[in-house]
Amino acid sequence: MTLTLTVSDEVRTLVPGFTPLAVEAHGLVNGPSSDASSALLDVAARRLAARLDGRAPHEDPHMATWRAAYTAFGSKPSRTRNSAEALARRALADGGLPRINLLVDLYNAISVAHLIPVGGEDIDHVTGEMRLVRAIGDEPFHTAAGGEPVVEYPDAGEVVWRDDEGVTCRRWNWRQGVRTRLTEESVNAVFLLEALAPTTRAELDAAGTELAESLEKLSPGARITVHPVG
Repeated sequence: MTLTLTVSDEVRTLVPGFTPLAVEAHGLVNGPSSDASSALLDVAARRLAARLDGRAPHEDPHMATWRAAYTAFGSKPSRTRNSAEALARRALADGGLPRINLLVDLYNAISVAHLIPVGGEDIDHVTGEMRLVRAIGDEPFHTAAGGEPVVEYPDAGEVVWRDDEGVTCRRWNWRQGVRTRLTEESVNAVFLLEALAPTTRAELDAAGTELAESLEKLSPGARITVHPVG
């Protein structure tokens, strides 16, 4: 059964031209980061460095558009960076990219290599449909602070991904909640790839195809579909 994903008219009006893509997968195999997933992250960092050619990530035209989108809903893009820019900065730093688990490593590699925000959610922990909306401000967001569970609430008007239970990702793609994140026990997942101009639909589709192929190699026999978001 395909997970329902929608983008509200309010968000589309706020940021015209937003193009999301979903890669949905069932029957996945996950586990601790491996030499193979670590190698994917290293290759992605080299692809990013070649793309930027000495520029900082925020100087890339796609990241500049995302910064404008964050400003449009009242967020400070230099303080709360979109996920692709934040990962890119880590990829270029001395410490390099974090190694989390196989699935997270795979989608982080796609995000860095293509410089687009990519997120992953455990479908088995999603309640109802997922939708990108402007928050009212009373939606619970489960996160952690100092190693302890914490419930936060988004700002009114903030762009968030949410389901029937609450927020799954704050400030569009800035911070993912703990409730639906991918763990080593996750077997069913949806990956969201998000693009703004000047990234083309063809470039977005290429990133989605690369992610689907990586998932197939990791989990032979998994049921993987790539589909647009309504």
